[in-house]
Amino acid sequence: PTCTWCNTIKRHLQENRIQFREVDVASNQKAAEEMVRKSGQQGVPQTDINGEIIVGFDKPRIDRLLGIN
Repeated sequence: PTCTWCNTIKRHLQENRIQFREVDVASNQKAAEEMVRKSGQQGVPQTDINGEIIVGFDKPRIDRLLGIN
């Protein structure tokens, strides 16, 4: 909830009408462990787009993978 980049990516997805599922790894230990297992990193936000993990708010990469112009 206090993660600035998490809020930025959520806003970006909402503005582009992209549906997403938010997982709060600060309050869900099992999800946090799964996140680290998949990415090898603890940093947030992490976005999984069709199995491709993006750590941080990499707007160009996110837009490319989602087909956002």
